[in-house]
Parts: sequence; C-alpha cells; structure tokens
Amino acid sequence: MSDDADTAVRNELAARADDWAAAMLSNDPARIADFMAGDWAIVSESGVSTREEFLAHIESGDLTHSAFRIVGDPRVRVHGDSAVVTARITNTAHYRGERFDADEWTTDVFVRRGEHWLCVLSHITAAVER
Repeated sequence: MSDDADTAVRNELAARADDWAAAMLSNDPARIADFMAGDWAIVSESGVSTREEFLAHIESGDLTHSAFRIVGDPRVRVHGDSAVVTARITNTAHYRGERFDADEWTTDVFVRRGEHWLCVLSHITAAVER
C-alpha cells in the first residue's frame, strides 16, 4: 500500500472511531451495531461479552452513556484487511441506574468487509496515571 493510501485508511479508521464514539453516546443499539461484526466481542475486567449481550443491555436501557470521548489521537495500525485502533476513552455510563465514570484504554480490532471496516474485538483496560 502506498504511503498516501495507508494514510487515507488510517484517517478513515480514526474517523470511524469518532463515529463509533458518537453512536455510543446516542444509546441507539442499531447505530452501535453498525460498527460491529456479527461475531464481535468485548473483553473487560469482568470477562468476555458477546455482541448480543452488549446490545441487549443497551436495548433494555440497563446501559446508557451520557459522555463518551476519545482523548487525543487514536493510534491506528493497518495490516492489509485488518487494523488495530488504540485510544484513550473517557466516559460516563449508567448501568441499571448506577453511574460509572471511566478513563480507559481501548483496543479495537477491525476487519475490512467489502467497503466497510467492522470491529471484531474490543478490549478495555482502566487507565492509570504514571
């Protein structure tokens, strides 16, 4: 891939990350699902959750976000038809009425499916100050 093409793909994925953050803030499960492959999963301190489990929490209203922001520029690495996007995210979530403020590092693995990049795996880790 040429440097210009590589830069264009990195920019596209960075924009996709911004759009996904906006979708999370919308609390719209269909809009959020547009960013996920069918076999998407998320890994967190509580284990592995599937796409269906995650979206069900949003659909039911058990999980909502009132803030969701990418801090700084995401790190984007492209490997052919797959890519890894790492970013620091701050968010305010409400789970079953309880508020949680989070500062996390996220790593999302994307694959190109036709003309679109879909996330197949997300991993979140609490950020700590050094």
